[in-house]
Amino acid sequence: MDNLKILDHPLLQHKISLLRDKNTIMKEFRELVSEISMLMTYEATRSLPLKEVQVQTPVAIATTKIISGRKVALVPILRAGLGMVDGASALIPAAPVGHIGVCRDGKTGGVSEYYCKLPVDIADREVIVMDLLLATGNCAAHAVQKLKDAGCRSLKYICVIACPEGVKTLSAAHPDVDIYCGALDEGLTDDLYITPGVGDGGDRIFGTK
Repeated sequence: MDNLKILDHPLLQHKISLLRDKNTIMKEFRELVSEISMLMTYEATRSLPLKEVQVQTPVAIATTKIISGRKVALVPILRAGLGMVDGASALIPAAPVGHIGVCRDGKTGGVSEYYCKLPVDIADREVIVMDLLLATGNCAAHAVQKLKDAGCRSLKYICVIACPEGVKTLSAAHPDVDIYCGALDEGLTDDLYITPGVGDGGDRIFGTK
């Protein structure tokens, strides 16, 4: 799939291995998600356009570059996507954050939306959609369509772990959206968990069951 980009940076792969460990406690899991999100956001923003400007340094005038064009917005998918915001925001602190809440039926994989709040200028921004896992892909496809309905024209999707079923669903619905992941796992269990995965990412971030 041409729109799938698996990020293989050694630091990223090391941290994902720690994330998978069932013995990683909530505090460490949360910190790892934030660190991984920072590394992934770095890679996902590599193609942002630049323009030359002149800056007066204490010594002389420097001809250098700054980001040009549309600015970035971050949109986590609730709830696990919330764990990715701090890491991404550390790199892009001026980026506004929208939220899309989607529930997935654990048996059918169907989704229902329960919350949506987006920046007023979302249509004028480069949007990075974030979720910890890309499992069935239904929540991701719904969130991306919601953003397109709001006028967004430039979107990227980042997740820590994906599986072939989720990539196929999201790519079929939105072939124009690049998918960035740290690992592509084997597939889904009968309960629609990614295997080997990390378990329920939201529960492990927030200490719930």
